[in-house]
Amino acid sequence: MRFELTDDQQAIQRTAREFLASRYPAEEVRRLALEDERGFTDEQWTAIAELGWPALVVPEDDGGLGLGVVELCVLQEQLGYALAPTPLLSTVAAALAISAGGSAEQRAEWLPGLAEGERRATVAPLYSSLQFDGGAVSGTLEAVPDTAGADLLVVPAGHEQVAVVDPGGKGVSVEPADGLDPTRRLSTIVLDGAPSTALDGGDGAGLARARDAIAVAIAAESVGVAHRAMEMAVAHARERKQFGQPIGVFQAVSHPCAQMLLEVEGARSAVLFAAWALDHSPEEAPLAAAMAKAYASDAGWRVPAAALQVLGGIGFTWEHDLHFWLKRGRANAAAAGDARSHRARVADLIGL
Repeated sequence: MRFELTDDQQAIQRTAREFLASRYPAEEVRRLALEDERGFTDEQWTAIAELGWPALVVPEDDGGLGLGVVELCVLQEQLGYALAPTPLLSTVAAALAISAGGSAEQRAEWLPGLAEGERRATVAPLYSSLQFDGGAVSGTLEAVPDTAGADLLVVPAGHEQVAVVDPGGKGVSVEPADGLDPTRRLSTIVLDGAPSTALDGGDGAGLARARDAIAVAIAAESVGVAHRAMEMAVAHARERKQFGQPIGVFQAVSHPCAQMLLEVEGARSAVLFAAWALDHSPEEAPLAAAMAKAYASDAGWRVPAAALQVLGGIGFTWEHDLHFWLKRGRANAAAAGDARSHRARVADLIGL
């Protein structure tokens, strides 16, 4: 198939690239990652909300823009390219889960606020095991992203069901947790009889699609991470000279750079097809999503790792920014299912 972005999708891509380049230069990413308690500022979130990004995939009837997963992935790639520390992905993921699982009343209660950016939210890993007793939930959630400042927490509530918990409510304890990626804050959440509201308007198919959309969005972010790391490596290979020539003319450098391009373009193609399938071809979507997340999970950290080798000694220093992209790619590889689990899913889906 021939796939090209529409004029509107290209406008989203262009606007995101320009906005993120101006608001999140590498020095600001480093400052937020290392010095800001939450990893983002309210002013930055307000600017993102004014662009309508939290509303991107929220249905129009629920106060959103009603766009598709393709548009989300176009945006997510640019966010990964800039390595923007923002709770946008967590909020969008929660909106996807609520859209898929909530009743009309529940969607009306939560989605407009998320779409407007008036509320932020996050989603706990949906493989977590929790105990429910009359609406009260207990258990421990690990590696929950962007909990600081979140108004809603979406948690697994049994087979093909999720529930919403107030992170600042009774019976909820939130503690910061160390993570590999300093640009995305993680928390450990202990629930002890915390009140919850089960989403009761969806079905298993809708929640499965939401999970796939979240995985593909993370994969798209990894494509942007890999693309930026590749550009760092190529720029260095052009500028750094040995024996009177740029090091990029030597096969030991040019071949890894060519491999980086292959992996970036392969991952981008897989992600865009999966996003298109989620929007237009639901029967192809599960396999396409699993393939995209598996490929991008590997590319998202292998390309920055290869770029580090091209940069040589400078690439290993704390002062160079490449390690932030390497860490985001490595962390994304484990989020929403790692490459190994998605390859196993591919094998199941094709009957191996």
